[in-house]
Amino acid sequence: MAFFLGALAFVVALLVSVMLHEGGHLLTAKRFGMKATQYFVGFGPTLWSTRRGETEYGVKAIPLGGFVKIVGYTPLEEIPAADRPRAFYRQPAGRRAVVIVAGVAANLVFAFLLLMGMAMTIGVRESGTVTSTVEEITTCVPASMSSGCGGDRPASPAARAGLRAGDRVVSFNGTPVSDWTGLTRAIDAAKPGRTVTAVVVRPGAPEPVSLPITLADVDGRPFVGMSAKVVGAGYERTGPLNAAVFAGRGIGRTVAGIGQVAADLPAAVPKLFSPERGSTPGGQVGSVVGATEVSGQIFSAQSSARDKLALYLSLVVSVNVFLGALNVLPLLPLDGGHLAVVAYERARAGVNRIRGRPDPGTVDMTRLMPLTYLAVLLLVGFGVLLILADLLNPLRLPE
Repeated sequence: MAFFLGALAFVVALLVSVMLHEGGHLLTAKRFGMKATQYFVGFGPTLWSTRRGETEYGVKAIPLGGFVKIVGYTPLEEIPAADRPRAFYRQPAGRRAVVIVAGVAANLVFAFLLLMGMAMTIGVRESGTVTSTVEEITTCVPASMSSGCGGDRPASPAARAGLRAGDRVVSFNGTPVSDWTGLTRAIDAAKPGRTVTAVVVRPGAPEPVSLPITLADVDGRPFVGMSAKVVGAGYERTGPLNAAVFAGRGIGRTVAGIGQVAADLPAAVPKLFSPERGSTPGGQVGSVVGATEVSGQIFSAQSSARDKLALYLSLVVSVNVFLGALNVLPLLPLDGGHLAVVAYERARAGVNRIRGRPDPGTVDMTRLMPLTYLAVLLLVGFGVLLILADLLNPLRLPE
């Protein structure tokens, strides 16, 4: 039940995000006197609609997006003579640019306000200090760092050596350690397959215990099989000013992460259906199906309600920032493509004005249709590929 509620919550959040995006276009178009005839959530057959003034508002059967119909969004449309003065393409470039950008702005503002609200209510999560004390022992040696334990995997070095939860590692391979950073450095300095000695302080033991550990090889690195105890972690609520700073940094980190994912994506595509899918930033990108799955995992995880809410809202923030980032790409039919057309028209008009020539007017959109079809084909094709990957090789939240 918790998984279903999480999946449903994400679908609702996605539809709200789409409504906000399209609402940005709608409100600014109406503000500038343009004619908007439809505002719908979803695609396909209409489930419900109502008319307010000259605009029909409604819900369609396939909840995978939404749209707002602005009369004359391109010069290719046939427009009744009475509506031509209000057609989108006949408006000043500045107004058209505002309408185009308003959808992206709505998503980014929503993400910013959501992060601010999280900081002031749930609080900003403090990561705490990672110690060298064992929190949990991994039962097996995984095939890769992104894989789980299967029935045929060998026992982990920590499990074989008798390392226990609560043990505090004070020395590893002859190197004294006092925290997790020191311990990981000592582990990385060793070689897979080598037997080393870990000295631990064990609760109830009168003196330190020495344990021989034969390191395993996972992804070419030495593997022990333990997680560390974290102390001082928690949430701290902030005031509006600090919350705004937190939100701005959060948006910046998310945009940077999306850029990193985009740069890594070509190399990650061949791994979408392999166990190493989640080992790189590009492999962690998913479709609507994958995001719905992750939301369900968040709600069904064995964690506090505060952690679940923070993770869920962070997912919603990421979706809104992604919608904004995707739509600024200068590709038709995305918002960025339409904005690029407006910018080209103004640049061309400026050059002609300098040369003493008349304004050539709007771009001949028929010449851009082949590029538009290609962009649609690539976006849809990649979307289908991600959906298949999420169905056949789904991403999992870290345990």
